[in-house]
Amino acid sequence: MNRHQGSKGKGKTSGRGTDNTRSKSYARGNAPLKNKPVSTVKPPGTTKTTTKKSNPDEIRLNKYVANSGACSRREADTHIATGLVSVNGKVITEMGYKVKLGDEVRYDGARINPEKKAYVLLNKPKGFATTTSEGKGRTVMDLVANATTSRIKPIGRLGRNSKGLLLFTNDDVIVDKFTNSKNGIARLFHIELDKNLKLEDLKKIQAGIKIEGKLVTVQEVSYIDGASKNEIGLKIKNTGNTIIRSIFDYLKYEIVSIDCVAIGHLTKKDIPRGHWKHLTEQELNTLKML
Repeated sequence: MNRHQGSKGKGKTSGRGTDNTRSKSYARGNAPLKNKPVSTVKPPGTTKTTTKKSNPDEIRLNKYVANSGACSRREADTHIATGLVSVNGKVITEMGYKVKLGDEVRYDGARINPEKKAYVLLNKPKGFATTTSEGKGRTVMDLVANATTSRIKPIGRLGRNSKGLLLFTNDDVIVDKFTNSKNGIARLFHIELDKNLKLEDLKKIQAGIKIEGKLVTVQEVSYIDGASKNEIGLKIKNTGNTIIRSIFDYLKYEIVSIDCVAIGHLTKKDIPRGHWKHLTEQELNTLKML
C-alpha cells in the first residue's frame, strides 16, 4: 500500500485529533522544557564561603573596651589604633581582634573589665562558707546568685559560723582599697566572748599584742555600752577575721560569736539576715572617697 492508501476521506493531518482534541505541537519553541540541573560552579574569582561559629567566650577588643566604660566603641577603635590598649602584656593595634573574658586587658596602663560593675552588700547568716569554690557545702555565693549577672567575688571573708556584712564586687579599684594594708577600709565587729574581758586585756589589745613575733594591732576596741563585759566592739582594717581569733586565742578567751556590723560607712540597716542589696550611688561614691 502506498502512502495515500487508506487515507481516503482524510485530508492532511492538521494536528487536531478526530475527537477535536489538540495534539501536542512541538513547533515554534513549544517543545517541553527539560529540567536542567542547577549549576554549582561559581563564577571565576569567587571562593566558597563557610559560616564560622562564633566563640561565646570571645569578644571583639573594641567592644571589650567600650563595655568597661572607658569610652565609646568608636573611640575604642581610635585608641586601639594608636596603641593605648594591650592584651596580656602585648600592645594590640589590629582592628577586629578578639579577646577572651579571662585575658588581661589594659587601657592606658590600667586594667579594665568588660562586665558591668556591681556592688552587692550581703548580711551573711551563720552556716555559709565564704568561698567561690564548689563542693564546699552552702556558700555565700548561693545567697547572692540572683543579685547580678556580673562575676562578683567577696572582699575578704567571714568564717562559716560568723555573720554580718560582706561586700561583693568585680571592681578591682574597690578591692584594692580593702586589701591595701596601709589605707584599707575599716570593718567594725561585735564580738561575744565566753567570759568577761578583763580591763587589762582590753588595754593590751589597744596597745597592740605581739603574737609569734609579729605585732598585731587594731583600729579601736571597747566594751559595748549597755551590755555585759563579754561583748566587745572591735574595728580592724584586715580583710579576714583570723586576726580576731588570733588575739583572743592568745589571751585565753573563747569566741562565742562574730558579727560584722559595719564596713566603713555601710551598715546592716534595712538588710535582714540572709538578704542583700545593691549599693546606692551615694554609698558607692562615699566608699570610693575612703
